[in-house]
Amino acid sequence: MSVVEDNPLGRYLKERRARLDPAAFGLPLARRRTPGLRREEVAQRAHVSPTWYTWLEQGRGGAPSTEVLERLAGALQLSAVEREHLFLLAQNRPPEVRYQAAADVPPRLQRVLDAMEHCPAMIRTPTWDVVAWNRACAAVLNDYAAMPPDRRNILRHIFANPAARDRMVNWAQDARFVVAAFRADAARAGATAAVQALVAELSAASTEFAAMWAELDVRGNYGEAAKQIRHPLAGPISLEYSGLAVEGRPDLTLIVYHPATPADEASVRRLMGAQP
Repeated sequence: MSVVEDNPLGRYLKERRARLDPAAFGLPLARRRTPGLRREEVAQRAHVSPTWYTWLEQGRGGAPSTEVLERLAGALQLSAVEREHLFLLAQNRPPEVRYQAAADVPPRLQRVLDAMEHCPAMIRTPTWDVVAWNRACAAVLNDYAAMPPDRRNILRHIFANPAARDRMVNWAQDARFVVAAFRADAARAGATAAVQALVAELSAASTEFAAMWAELDVRGNYGEAAKQIRHPLAGPISLEYSGLAVEGRPDLTLIVYHPATPADEASVRRLMGAQP
């Protein structure tokens, strides 16, 4: 058996290298026997020895370090998914998370929200900023359109808005869950530093948030749960909650609230009819 047949990392590097267009890097096209960049050209772009890179493709280079893998990912112009696959092949783990603030929500996701006519739904970031919602969400839960963009945060809504406490039947239980899930989400996304200002703001404004944050609890956010609200116009409404990952967008989570009973759905429909 040849070395290459037992070397998935080397095969992957070689295949990615073959996909690169030398012309895109200003390299000559003459006298190339195979497509893509040469090994020494990738090695130069990644700032590694050509001999060592050749060994790596042949399964003789040893385990590459995280720094080298990052340079190889850049040299080969790997996408986020391809970079993750490279790390899994080389180190049996995904790469360190790089937090980036969520970009604009694609129109297709807004259309998904709008299609759920009588199910309040929203999309939030790992730092729990709400970046998209539907009419049912505005009517039943919170009208984020009425807020300045920098205030559309679920934790700010829960801990800094007295109206939110009035609507949440199980405020303490729900608030504690949100804090624990928020901590886990921020860490998972590599956003621990990015949320420090928000944590400081809420800790100063709410002794309850400060106490919950000090508990250091973490909770998984995906799955299903129940939520009871006390709407000022419709009265009690029970909702079933689901948190769903958005494929291809690890920076976004889809939150859907489904009316728990026909009576709850009727309440949502009435509120939707009253909304302009």
